[in-house]
Amino acid sequence: MSTTDTRVAPATLRTATGREATRWVAAHCRDVPWLTAATVLTTVAGAALQVLPVLLLGWVVDGVVEGASRSILVTIGVLMGAAALLGAAATAVSTYLIGRLGADLLARLREGAVRAVLGMPSARIEQVGRGDVLSRVGDDVAVISKGIRTAIPTVFSAGVLVVIATFGMFGLDWRLGLAGAGALPAYALALRWYLPRSAPLYRKQRAAQADRAQALISGLNGIDTVRAYRLEDAFREKVTSESWRVRDLGIEVFRFFGRFVGRENRAEFIGLVLIIVVGYALLEADAASLGEVSAAPLLFHRLFTPLGAIMFTFDEAQKSGASLTRLVGVLGEAAEDRLVGDASVAPASAAPLPVTVEGLTFRYPATEEPVLKDVDLTIPAGGSLALVGATGAGKTTLAALIAGIGTPQAGSVRVGSTDLAGLDEAGARALVSILTQETHMFSGPLADDLRLAAPEATDAELMDALRTVGADGWVDALPNGLNTLVGEGGERLDVTKVAQIALARLVLARSPVVVLDESTAEAGSEGAAELERAVLAACSGRTTLFVAHRLTQAMAADRIAVLDAGRVVEQGTHEELVSLGGRYARLWRAWKEGS
Repeated sequence: MSTTDTRVAPATLRTATGREATRWVAAHCRDVPWLTAATVLTTVAGAALQVLPVLLLGWVVDGVVEGASRSILVTIGVLMGAAALLGAAATAVSTYLIGRLGADLLARLREGAVRAVLGMPSARIEQVGRGDVLSRVGDDVAVISKGIRTAIPTVFSAGVLVVIATFGMFGLDWRLGLAGAGALPAYALALRWYLPRSAPLYRKQRAAQADRAQALISGLNGIDTVRAYRLEDAFREKVTSESWRVRDLGIEVFRFFGRFVGRENRAEFIGLVLIIVVGYALLEADAASLGEVSAAPLLFHRLFTPLGAIMFTFDEAQKSGASLTRLVGVLGEAAEDRLVGDASVAPASAAPLPVTVEGLTFRYPATEEPVLKDVDLTIPAGGSLALVGATGAGKTTLAALIAGIGTPQAGSVRVGSTDLAGLDEAGARALVSILTQETHMFSGPLADDLRLAAPEATDAELMDALRTVGADGWVDALPNGLNTLVGEGGERLDVTKVAQIALARLVLARSPVVVLDESTAEAGSEGAAELERAVLAACSGRTTLFVAHRLTQAMAADRIAVLDAGRVVEQGTHEELVSLGGRYARLWRAWKEGS
């Protein structure tokens, strides 16, 4: 009997640190060196050319004072105009290149995050909730995309301009540069106050948006149950509560940012006053020229625009940074969890394989009591086994483990000679196909939906699979047959037809083992008998595990296992268990009386 690591995984997807996110961005910038270098060079050139006219203006003032010739002043004026035009052109090119570089990074990040999410074990997705997952690959990507178009180019370009202008002031006179630098402590204090408080606040806002998405998704996914039990008001109140929390956090962020802007304005006032006072003193002492003293406050004032741009877009940049850490954190999930990978363990043929469960014990994270305890089961190659038991007995958990979803704390599940604990989910799917009651139709041509299970299948093979599950008749009657659009914007299929499509995918997948977890439960009484025949046809010749919703399914299986409180308490054929007079016999009698 083997044991595995029982450390509890976090209830939400991982969020990276700022340093990790920065390293990721730097690494991908190194992958496109020419684009990165061109972006930096054009940004620096644009900033320098924007500062140059101010410095030249100081020369004009000194030239007028010293009585310079008119031609020199005209030349300086032409240079000022040329610098302004070239600076505008360089800034435009820089903005384009920053956007292109950002779009390239976003594409890589989005693809990596989606790939990581698709590769996560299904148990991990269920653990963290779909709201957290969808908010990262949806909302967070949208936030970063908006930031790349607006905030990030502005912050980067303005930051470079601030550095160039600061060096320009020191170039005029080091004392004027120091006077301007007197504003730096006030800027630093404002940032020191703002940054440590803002990042957690933005992350809190993003988490609240994820909770709101989860509330919406859970309500929409179970809309029929909500309506059946008249829980509309309760779910509406929950969504409203989460929406108000998002709104309140948005107001808190806005107020917090307003206080930051006030501190930044105070720093600008301090710097400008110091430059004017020091400049006047230098002029009085004849230690600096009028042109230098005139250019210094203009240069410092030139900082107001980029600093203001940084402040007014810093809110968006912080949101982008918070979303970046959440997406980079998703990439970090891959290192510790089993990812979709190579399906090389698939047998050369689709011949059925036996399933052996030995000493299986499984406990969910943050719980002390196991859901399954020392379960032993065997399904012969090509045979079928039905799991029955009361709600909460552990049927669905056992079915998931046999399908390779999750890893037990003790014991093993083997398909043939292969232990599923040693496989990633691609390997597990090559051996075992699972079908639950939560079937889904993707929008698009019906043929594309079917080819999810077999991308290379021909139209003839698709029709053979549909014929196997009894769906060929209504598919032929569709306006464009296999090419008919289904799902949103196309033909709306009822639950029985959707279940038949899912069973046809099962046929096309050709895995040697099949797990069906109440896959016909949603069909209702009208389509139940038809679907049960389709299930038997789809599973013919394959090793099959049924989680029986109806005892008629259990009757059709070769053997039946009865679960109670996570343990197998009875095994045998339908006739053997009925004659035994135990739990299954009581379930059978209750079911017959109910029918």
